[in-house]
Amino acid sequence: MTRAHILAGLLLFLAGCLLGREWRDRSADIAAGKQEVKQLTSQVLAEQGARALEQSKGQELAKIGAKHEQDREAAGAVPAAVVADLRAGNLQLRRQWAACETNRVSESAAGTAERDALAELRAKDQGDLVRIGRDADDQVRACQETVEADRAEVVP
Repeated sequence: MTRAHILAGLLLFLAGCLLGREWRDRSADIAAGKQEVKQLTSQVLAEQGARALEQSKGQELAKIGAKHEQDREAAGAVPAAVVADLRAGNLQLRRQWAACETNRVSESAAGTAERDALAELRAKDQGDLVRIGRDADDQVRACQETVEADRAEVVP
């Protein structure tokens, strides 16, 4: 073999070694890149799941809030309905709310017009008492629904 063949063989050998090393470095980079893509994909999926959960909780709380607002708007008609039911005899309040005993003394001395005005005021007050109670019940129910929705188990 001539020197040229030996030199060409040596150059081919060195070129092969360098190219092989380069190929191994690139395949290691590709494997590391694939691993990083897997990690980032799992992070994105977890973030999307958290956002979906947050949106569903937000929608649920918005429904509770809307229902509470509807109840508050409907509560405006409660006093008039209570007064009408009291006058019709469809509704009776407990004795403690029916009339104040001290009013009976003043009613005996009052004229007819004053007695009618006192009865009207008493009926209005009774309607207002029922409205206040209903408002409180609606508020408590909305708070309880909010807490239940917030503490509900999450199924991913």
